[in-house]
Amino acid sequence: MPFIGHLQLHQVHDGPLKPYVAKRLADGRARKTVNLALGVVRRILNLAANSWRDDNTGLTWLERAPTLEMQELAGYQREPKPLSWGQQRTLMPLLPDHLARMTLFSLNTGVRDDVVCSLQWSWEIEVPELGISVFEVPREHVKGRRRPRVVVCNSVAQSIIESQRGKHDDFVFVWRRERVKNFEDAPVMSYQPIQTMNNTAWQNARKKAGMPDLHVHDLRHTAGMRLREASVPEPTIRDVLWHVSSSITHHYTVAQIVELHGALEKIKEDSGRWNKSLATLRQEHEARRKEQRGAKVPQKSPTGEKHKEKRASSFGANPLI
Repeated sequence: MPFIGHLQLHQVHDGPLKPYVAKRLADGRARKTVNLALGVVRRILNLAANSWRDDNTGLTWLERAPTLEMQELAGYQREPKPLSWGQQRTLMPLLPDHLARMTLFSLNTGVRDDVVCSLQWSWEIEVPELGISVFEVPREHVKGRRRPRVVVCNSVAQSIIESQRGKHDDFVFVWRRERVKNFEDAPVMSYQPIQTMNNTAWQNARKKAGMPDLHVHDLRHTAGMRLREASVPEPTIRDVLWHVSSSITHHYTVAQIVELHGALEKIKEDSGRWNKSLATLRQEHEARRKEQRGAKVPQKSPTGEKHKEKRASSFGANPLI
């Protein structure tokens, strides 16, 4: 508003928007964030040129919409940072219980965090052949909104679903403030839906875990990486992650659900498989280097008997190690 709020529609173009872009970038906003805002302006201008019309004349509000220059993203976007199994074991105990369940569910299904928050019992469909549930997510909750998609639960995700039954009539993942004393009394509040996973608890936990730059969306990248490490075929990975594909079916069959379930079963635990991705190898390499740096304690090099005594005390009873 401070930059273009005083202008009429036909006066809005790249020129008046340049100070806005410069200010947002100077404030440290990501280029993608700036592009999202510019996209809103572009959408309004396109509607004014193509859809919105004057009631009296029938003409569109604009003769044509100007072309807005978007910010270049190549080289500026943050690379995905999937979790290693060691990092997962560090992070999980630091999360509150409701957020830990949501995190583990995302890691075992690969779904986006907004889908986890929105997941509803009315979407559940039992699959007797597998003894599990799937959730048919309406297209309005799917990115792109092209068609409904299915969330397939492996055994870990299914156990989380079972632990949530009976808490809320509509939403699967909920939370409430629990008592810290007088446990025999009724809860202080009823279960409530969760608006976002990227909340204060998530941000505090990732900081304590030594991963201050960990994004909730990295959980989805982690699932994709682990599926590749498990040698799951690329078309199956696309189906699990809901990537656009010309070959994907509009209606899921039991056979396809069995295939997706089998793929997700391969990533439910750390198998120590040798087919590791480069991202995993880099993480393990950096973790070893960090441990080595932490183990090195700078000290003066003693001589003579003091040197022998120090080595003996440092390595235990056998000074020859």
